Amino acid sequence: MTPVGRAGSGLEEALPIVNAMTVDVEEHFHANAFDGTPVREMQHTMVSRVEASMQRMLDLLDAAGVQATCFVLGAVADTHPMLVKDIARRGHEIASHGYAHQLVYTQTPAAFREDVRRAKHTLEAIAGVPVRGYRAPSYSITKESLWALDVLVQEGHEYDASIFPIRHDRYGIAYAPRHPYVMEQLGGRLVEAPGSTVRVGGINLPVAGGGYFRLLPYAWTRWGISRLNAIERKAAIFYTHPWEIDPDQPRLPLSRIHAVRHYANLATTERKLVHLLAQFRFAPLSDVLAAGSSPARLEPSHSPVHAVS
Repeated sequence: MTPVGRAGSGLEEALPIVNAMTVDVEEHFHANAFDGTPVREMQHTMVSRVEASMQRMLDLLDAAGVQATCFVLGAVADTHPMLVKDIARRGHEIASHGYAHQLVYTQTPAAFREDVRRAKHTLEAIAGVPVRGYRAPSYSITKESLWALDVLVQEGHEYDASIFPIRHDRYGIAYAPRHPYVMEQLGGRLVEAPGSTVRVGGINLPVAGGGYFRLLPYAWTRWGISRLNAIERKAAIFYTHPWEIDPDQPRLPLSRIHAVRHYANLATTERKLVHLLAQFRFAPLSDVLAAGSSPARLEPSHSPVHAVS
């Protein structure tokens, strides 16, 4: 990517911002779009596609010279341990996506603790590396489930990437900070790495990847990340899934809106991802957090619900 001049200088060129590339490693049928459908009860009978699609993703990252953070589902690690070993062997960071891909706010604190503990132990045993980061399925740490942050710290996580500062029917805390920040939780310090947004007309608009990358024109993501890098001088935190570059996955029964969210534009996502990897610089999330300026610090009495970005 061509170095971007600092906003307002017109003369000096700054080093290009290094953004975070993250991959949520899960089967296509793990998506929470299938919650409450027969698919959820039939998962154990379905043919796995995650190994082939994730190997394709790893090859794309290798071709671009990009290392990523892979938030691996514990259930995938249990059934595909060699895939986890290969992810680590290729130099990508192993982080946790929980074990069973259940929305956090549908679980009790005790059940959530067991889920994240099982996932962390499973991944560390297979990969032989410490698991420092966590991302909730479908960004489901919301104002109703902020207790989960205490559990994450107590279970040995150093950073979380589960709070999306937008309004959405399934997730989000719209007025949480837009860029990484530190929280003091019961048990210690936790860095929050929120999904990336641009602020337009007083509203946070998502440019973080996933369905927003598949469903919207590539120009939207390119503009959003460029704005973050050049105007705000901040790194974007991008996410994708291996099933998003698997257009041949079976079409399972879903409502119209969920079918659009899950299946639209699968055939074009890989091409868009190749463009993105060529146009911007990326690194694992933990590296981006470590290299960035000190994250804003929230006092213990301030939750993300009350913070202003």
